[in-house]
Amino acid sequence: MIDPVLARLDADRPQALDRLMEFLKIPSISTDPAYDGDVQRAAEWLANDLKSFGVPAEIHPTSGHPMVTGTLGDGGPHLLFYGHYDVQPVDPIDLWHRDPFDAALEDTAAGQVIRARGASDDKGQLMTFVEAARAWASVHGSLPCRITFFFEGEEESGSPSLLPYLDQNKGWMSEPDIALICDTSRIGEDRPAITTQLRGLLGEEITVHAASRDLHSGSFGGAAANPIRILTRILADLHGPDGRIQIPGFYDGVEETSSALRADWDALGITPEDVLGDVGLSHPAGETGRDVLEMLWARPTAEINGITGGYTGAGFKTVLPAQASAKVSFRLVGRQDPAKIREAFHSFVQERLPADCRVEFAPHGAGPASVMDTDHPVFAATRAALDAEWAEPAAFVGAGGSIPIAGYFKTILGLDSILLGFAREDDQIHSPNEKYDVKSFEKGTRSWARLLGELA
Repeated sequence: MIDPVLARLDADRPQALDRLMEFLKIPSISTDPAYDGDVQRAAEWLANDLKSFGVPAEIHPTSGHPMVTGTLGDGGPHLLFYGHYDVQPVDPIDLWHRDPFDAALEDTAAGQVIRARGASDDKGQLMTFVEAARAWASVHGSLPCRITFFFEGEEESGSPSLLPYLDQNKGWMSEPDIALICDTSRIGEDRPAITTQLRGLLGEEITVHAASRDLHSGSFGGAAANPIRILTRILADLHGPDGRIQIPGFYDGVEETSSALRADWDALGITPEDVLGDVGLSHPAGETGRDVLEMLWARPTAEINGITGGYTGAGFKTVLPAQASAKVSFRLVGRQDPAKIREAFHSFVQERLPADCRVEFAPHGAGPASVMDTDHPVFAATRAALDAEWAEPAAFVGAGGSIPIAGYFKTILGLDSILLGFAREDDQIHSPNEKYDVKSFEKGTRSWARLLGELA
């Protein structure tokens, strides 16, 4: 059944690229109200495209930008496919080689690429699945299994409407057997990757207050509390000499990486120099005794992202500041509870405050880690489909960053997710001159088509 589908994809490639180019030319920037009409236009374009091969697509208004949904097919597993049709702003515009919404094919030393904002994140990725589904419907008159398409228009602006929408619709949205998310990268030029775990994220801003105003260090130095000194001592206490985080209870819910997964990661042959060399570093700075991939994918972190306080302008000013602030983020793994860690961090800071000082906390979001059950048979089917398409075997990998939708699908809908994407690390997402390799698009569509065949 799969051979004629693959042949249709190959024959229809020029038309598929034309459709993608048309989609990319819509400036669906969700963060800027000036583009609200274009975001709506992108949702309508997507709904009409799904309808063109039989999906009864609907546009659902929200308090923000709309959701696009549609379900088609019978039998086999019920799949929920997620993507987002909004894109990042294009600034700084002067660093782009061309108009970011004048999508075009470009020849590069590494091969032909699709150049436009959203080419990789996430319109090109999203359309790899849509084109695979279109080919199945064109050849066989239907999809090989039941598929619910779910496309969001606010992912790049924090998804403010997503949680209310999932809560309101979790009845019918909980019906699928598993979710598919196409917003990740392959691990090498010819080696695809299945992301099986994502670190969660917790952000906190802390401000230490001491005197009622800034003080002259000659008149008050040595006698008055200095918030910068207090703050930096607290931050220094976060890590022990072995790199472990010293907050009590922080490692509750952190499990050791399985020997099978470690073997998979070891087989990738990725060295610290591979990870750090491009940014001028060579020595991993995480927990002692952990290799670099485990640090990135399977271990929690506490990072200080910014410190402010006192006089930071040109020249010199001998001042004891009235306050000092720091932004601290935690990457979470396993079953770590963001709420408990936030509470423990607050206690950790407050216990280290001297008399006469107080602290303010400002939360900046929280989301748990996502760990997929790779014993689920869909993971074996995914590997088989990818191995049939790519020159090198598919790898199970982790991701250091966060894709909150996977956690929400688990906690709200009870669905595990397959995170499968075909981007490259050099696609410059969120940056000027974003691109998506034509190879990524071509082999991505064929990979999804093969996976649908395997699942059916």
